[in-house]
Amino acid sequence: MIAFAPAKINLGLRIIGKRPDGFHQIETGMMAVPFFDIIEIIKSDEFQFMQSGIDVGGDSKDNLCTRAYDLLQNQYGIPNVRIHLRKQIPIGAGLGGGSSDAVTVVKMLVDLFQLKLSENEMEEISAELGSDCAFFVRGGLQLATGRGELLTKLNVTSIPKYLVLMNPGIHISTKEAYSNVTYSNHLMPLEEVLSMPSESWENYLKNDFEEHIFNKHPQIKALKTELYEAGAIYASMSGSGSSVFGLFNESVVLSNELKSHIVYAGPV
Repeated sequence: MIAFAPAKINLGLRIIGKRPDGFHQIETGMMAVPFFDIIEIIKSDEFQFMQSGIDVGGDSKDNLCTRAYDLLQNQYGIPNVRIHLRKQIPIGAGLGGGSSDAVTVVKMLVDLFQLKLSENEMEEISAELGSDCAFFVRGGLQLATGRGELLTKLNVTSIPKYLVLMNPGIHISTKEAYSNVTYSNHLMPLEEVLSMPSESWENYLKNDFEEHIFNKHPQIKALKTELYEAGAIYASMSGSGSSVFGLFNESVVLSNELKSHIVYAGPV
């Protein structure tokens, strides 16, 4: 069994404050995009996890794919499998690749062993693996609140149709991203902002991580600036960075310098 685990981008990201449980209260529009990791799962006599492509490092026991298997194995007693992850989404990049991988494994195991879990039940399981994991059960475009696990489907009609997704090769940890962040003071509800024409988003749709990250890594800010100069309707850093994306009404010719950072360019 082979499946594709999509990346996500954030259309606005507001950090409301810190919660008593230590997590941060956020509000963000999360959208799945057609840039994928590839996962193969087959039944096996013993559990195995294999990884190729971008090296994620660390102990395979700590990989979210392994943790996803362990979670279902403990709850439902599923047999051993071999998981092969072909990693193509950069790590520490604000694209949710690890979370998407974990949830894709959950969905594949549910299918492979006919566990008959509903999407709501898979969201509950996925939320145990990470704050933004539950989003990837349904994907699409959703408003995420709480620590990222409370989800509401969004209907946004003005999203430009062409995406340029860039990564400067800078790894930003969650700890680094939150270290000096300024809490949001936006007055207009994010859902209301997203209902506006996308030509207005540049002025109202903000990512609260940008100020701190751009000060520390000006080359990331430069990518956003260059995307606007190339004609982007909207450009932003995704999540806590370091990836930056631009949304265009049509395909665009970019400079060679920008092209060197592109990881995906095509339809949204």
